[in-house]
Amino acid sequence: MKPKSHILRTLRIVLASFFFVVITLLFLGIGGRFNIWFGWVAKVQFLPALLALDFGILAILIIVTLVFGRIYCSVICPLGIMQDIFSRFGKRHRFRYSPEKKGLRYTILVVFIVCLIVGFAPVTTLLAPYSAYGRIIQSIFRPVYDMLSNTLMVFDMRMGGYHIGYTEIWMRSISTFAIAVLTFVGLGWLAWRHGRSYCNTLCPVGTILSLFARVSLLRIQVDESKCNKCSLCERNCKASAIDSKTGNIDYSRCVVCGDCLTTCKHGALEYKVFRSQHSDVSPEPDKKKRAFLTGAALAVGSVAIAQTKLKVDGGLAALSEKQKPQRKTPITPPGSLSAHHMQRHCTACQLCVSACPNNVLRPSSDLMRFMQPELSFERGFCRPECTVCSHVCPTSAIQPVQREDKTAIRIGHPVWIAENCIPVANGDSCGLCARQCPAEAIMMVDYTAADGRRIKVPAVDNERCIGCGKCEYLCPARPFSAIYVEGNETHHHE
Repeated sequence: MKPKSHILRTLRIVLASFFFVVITLLFLGIGGRFNIWFGWVAKVQFLPALLALDFGILAILIIVTLVFGRIYCSVICPLGIMQDIFSRFGKRHRFRYSPEKKGLRYTILVVFIVCLIVGFAPVTTLLAPYSAYGRIIQSIFRPVYDMLSNTLMVFDMRMGGYHIGYTEIWMRSISTFAIAVLTFVGLGWLAWRHGRSYCNTLCPVGTILSLFARVSLLRIQVDESKCNKCSLCERNCKASAIDSKTGNIDYSRCVVCGDCLTTCKHGALEYKVFRSQHSDVSPEPDKKKRAFLTGAALAVGSVAIAQTKLKVDGGLAALSEKQKPQRKTPITPPGSLSAHHMQRHCTACQLCVSACPNNVLRPSSDLMRFMQPELSFERGFCRPECTVCSHVCPTSAIQPVQREDKTAIRIGHPVWIAENCIPVANGDSCGLCARQCPAEAIMMVDYTAADGRRIKVPAVDNERCIGCGKCEYLCPARPFSAIYVEGNETHHHE
């Protein structure tokens, strides 16, 4: 029969594998019923739940941490699990205890909260662990997955089947790809060399949860009567939280991975209800516990209050060589309410970009909205019946939209550029935009060209346009469309 410590570690690995595989598949674009069954895995991530003001999920995560310690970081967080995978490739018995870097940890947390409140996206999107993992999968591994899928499609067709569809592979954002590569390489090297250094110094979620983990009910404890100071536990602790010389464990950094429990050959470590080993316990620790809990409540509450205040704010063939127009206002997905709302609540995790079946969502390169999704219509248009992005967003930056309601949301309005229009430039008749507009917001009217020719050109009705971008996508003018969609500052509802 396996020892209790081995059973606990095996259970942790099984749960971590489930969360890691499911959330990876979500970012790879697995849709349909898989998204319906397992979409909740993205919503139980700490920061998305905080931004969505899902106090039920937050309460569960905090209670779990108060009881079991920081198991969130080793079981639920995909970036933490990825670091554990990298750490396994390094040499064994290579870690050493290091004191907690409180100054760095809390400075980064304060900066993160301030940037989150004021809406400075570059800092919040770079530090958010869940979002960092999403960018890695979407930017680096999604193209590889799509290539494999297309290869299987060829074999499927040769066998007479048509079960696998073709997926277009393209670069959505060079800057986002570069950041994803740097994050992947940097975190991989850091985890390989130093284990959980990122989680215990830079990660704001880890710092918030550490405040609760310090006073958790269950903790790994050292039985000094059995310990022979071999330091094997210390050299296997990825969090560098065990000081084998003194027998102390930094519970704010311990992620309860169980590695120390299974490597101890003398049974000196046990995961159990915490009891102080010192008989002369003074009331000072209780004061520290209250201080930590108060600090934790302030850390979580300040972000939640800020987000509560911010809530009131308001299949056709691809056309090649089309360039993106310079829009004064970005187009954000239906359900995002406004560009301002999106900027304040989005963590740029790229889940909506990965899930979009129409190839219209891509990360922004604008500094204040860096890597947050925006619509662009060079490779498709936002189909009126599609509401996928609104149902996968874990932060409520894009709120759920029903199919019957989407056509009543006006996210943009059309702009006509006369000199780009084929009837004006060449004298040829067109009218493709008017014929294809699903909202019937475009009609062809008489127009007198500069040379006196009488031609038909599009006239737009801004009150009917929903901003789907079908006119811009299908316009045959090159390299810029003769008609494009400009975003609305605030989305209008009929």
